[in-house]
Amino acid sequence: MTEETHLNPTQPVNQQIYRILRRDIVHCLIPPGTPLSEKEVSLRFDVSRQPVREAFIKLAENGLIQIRPQRGSYVNKISLNQVRSGGFVREAIERAVVRRAAILVTDAQLYQLEQNLNQQRTAIDRHQLNDFFQLDDDFHQILCDIAQCRLAWETIENIKAAMDRVRFMSLDHVTPHEMLLEQHWAIFRALEKHDEQLADETMHQHLAEISASVLLIRQENRDWFTEEQ
Repeated sequence: MTEETHLNPTQPVNQQIYRILRRDIVHCLIPPGTPLSEKEVSLRFDVSRQPVREAFIKLAENGLIQIRPQRGSYVNKISLNQVRSGGFVREAIERAVVRRAAILVTDAQLYQLEQNLNQQRTAIDRHQLNDFFQLDDDFHQILCDIAQCRLAWETIENIKAAMDRVRFMSLDHVTPHEMLLEQHWAIFRALEKHDEQLADETMHQHLAEISASVLLIRQENRDWFTEEQ
């Protein structure tokens, strides 16, 4: 588990604890089966148990943990069903988003995307895996903003927790950074041309990687996966 304990007093405590624990689970710092204690987490962040309990509920809703009354809370294995279902829904949303973004994108927004892609390049060159992972998410969130549909990104975030764990596990060898960055550039070039069809096709190719990588990652880490919901 990471040592981050400092919370921003201007933001809701429960949401910050949720984001930190979500990141720790997604980044494989907390393996499946690990017990999570409300008391220990409250001590870690020096807060009462109420915001911790609320963060746990959100983690459970996203399929990352299981709350067992009178028995405690535990980190779930990665559900193959959740990965497949989440991937199906995410692709449906993001292909619609990128088609709309191809119509609406401005020069200023293209510049914003280009800056993000340059930062991705820097993160790869410096072997900063965590930074690249976040910049990847930022790229997709910017596309939702360009399409003027923030709800699309909020929906994606709520369904992609299981996919994110597979994404992170696959970054170093199954789906290399270089390949993902090139796919991002392909999406960018389609937007630059305001080509809806090309944008749709490049997004489909990009998101299809998770379907291909999940089976390989499962073979390498069978104890981390389950067929259950």
